[in-house]
Amino acid sequence: MTSTAGHTQQSEEAERTREGEGAAPPLGPDAGSGAWDDGLIARRAAGATGGGQPPLPLLPAPHTGRPAPGPDGAEDDLTARLDALRELTGLSRPRVDAATLAEAGRVLDDAAARRRLSRRHTVVALAGATGSGKSTLFNTLAGVTISDTGVRRPTTSAALACSWTDGAAGLLDRLEIPGRLRRRPVQGPDGPGPLDGLVLIDLPDHDSAAAEHRAQVDRILAHVDAVIWVVDPEKYGDALLHERYLRPMAGHAEVTFVVLNQIDRLPEDAADQVLDDLRRLLDEDGIALGEHGEPGATVLALSALTGDGVGELRDCLGQLTSERRAAARRIGADLDAAADRLRPAYVPTGRVGLSEEAREEFADRLAEAVGAAAAGQAAERAWRRNAGRACGTPWLRLWRWYEARRAPQAAERPPGDTPGEEATTARQRVEQAVRVVADEAASGLPTPWADAVREAAGRGADGLPEALDGLTAPEPAPARPPRPGWWPVAVLAQVSMTLLQVVGGIWLLGQVLGVFTPDLPPPVLLMLAGILGGPCVEYGSRLAARGPARRYGADAERALRDAAAGCGRARVLDPVAAELLRYREVREQYARVLDPVGGDGARGSAGARQGVRVTELSTTPR
Repeated sequence: MTSTAGHTQQSEEAERTREGEGAAPPLGPDAGSGAWDDGLIARRAAGATGGGQPPLPLLPAPHTGRPAPGPDGAEDDLTARLDALRELTGLSRPRVDAATLAEAGRVLDDAAARRRLSRRHTVVALAGATGSGKSTLFNTLAGVTISDTGVRRPTTSAALACSWTDGAAGLLDRLEIPGRLRRRPVQGPDGPGPLDGLVLIDLPDHDSAAAEHRAQVDRILAHVDAVIWVVDPEKYGDALLHERYLRPMAGHAEVTFVVLNQIDRLPEDAADQVLDDLRRLLDEDGIALGEHGEPGATVLALSALTGDGVGELRDCLGQLTSERRAAARRIGADLDAAADRLRPAYVPTGRVGLSEEAREEFADRLAEAVGAAAAGQAAERAWRRNAGRACGTPWLRLWRWYEARRAPQAAERPPGDTPGEEATTARQRVEQAVRVVADEAASGLPTPWADAVREAAGRGADGLPEALDGLTAPEPAPARPPRPGWWPVAVLAQVSMTLLQVVGGIWLLGQVLGVFTPDLPPPVLLMLAGILGGPCVEYGSRLAARGPARRYGADAERALRDAAAGCGRARVLDPVAAELLRYREVREQYARVLDPVGGDGARGSAGARQGVRVTELSTTPR
């Protein structure tokens, strides 16, 4: 079968019809627009309105193990990772800036577009520098001269496509390769053979002097399933190639081939030395080499001109296309790269959350701001004062009333301790308490979530001083505190002592006036008993009142402290806790992007490839 000069419009339409077999269902974006969307708001709204969808759980359910082994296990993992990334971006939009999430959105768009197209085709790009011989290799693999070769630079001005199997029109449309640049290779009577499903793209030179050529290379490289980098013995160490392409795409090693071309120009021992040096450079770039059965980049040496080593490359391509896993591997590598870029926005630098000590300190600061201790002391003094009034001698109470009448009515206040200054000081204490607890809660969080925690605390702090000003304890100190059981006994004893004094005094006065028979000892003893017994009863009542007064003051202080703590919890701690829980939710989704089975070690997780330990993401709030 000979190569055709190009497909007709009818054959392209037939390819688009045929490539529907094996096309993956849409990942979630609207099939018409191609835009990706997280579906988070729709699911939550459906759950709220009884739409049959369960509400989104705050924390993902723990994994009990890996999915059952099978040919679709890796595909299921990829789907789970993409779903996790979509969920992650949906939850993160209010907190993480759009520029940070842009790469994740591009990966989701590209993954959805690729999975809608044929999975039985593998798109491989031939990329290289000027004079590397990639067009010659392209023609050798196709078995016919398709791409122009020669000494003129750049030789390839537009990307050429060669498809071994029908049904690749949609893939080539995605790469924006026009029909006039699509070719078919030379095939035997048995069809495409081991290269069934291969779509080979010959790219312009990545170091071309024409800017549009370089832009075309970058655009197509972002959408192909695998890349064959063709280097020559002279420019295999070119800094442009390593710094702009190989090093940034180190995570795509499993879908990368590096081919040392033109080995016919080198002696045999020199070719081995150059190949070893090329492997060294790739290792310095961070590219894992697929040696000894390990997954990684394939490094080969060949001569496209003589055909030496081309068969080995053809075998590798045949294995790649027969597995039909290159597209999934490329999407997985793109996910790894996106997760690595998102790491600063999700991976904490330490333990996160509010400790009990921080919560207690916040409550202490608010209690100090509302004067809970002073209120408790005032309640204790009031209890003692009422006990003294009730159980004290009437003469002492009369004297105190007289002294109170003589004292100035205006309460003395220390200089500078005005109500306005007290309010200012209380407000400053409240603001300081909120800042301290916000900094403690934001400690260890990535910057977007630390800012969100501080904003939530700041919003709650706006009306907190006013709310604290209007606080009253659930059981405010009344004018007459509750009386204990011994109080009536003490009052009765004090009344008895007073009656003894009155009776003794009347009896003595009657004897002086001659009304009663003179007998001084009885009335004098009565009066002395009343005079001495009254202060003794009062002193005993004071001793007995210390414990109840102290407990009453402590209850008043605790009540005001609890009221202040409740106000602070509702306005500051609860919004902060909500932000921490939201961060925990997105952190769990980020862990699923790295590894959908939760990093259980059952397979080489993306987290290991990105240098992110799952334990870093499993830190529970304090």
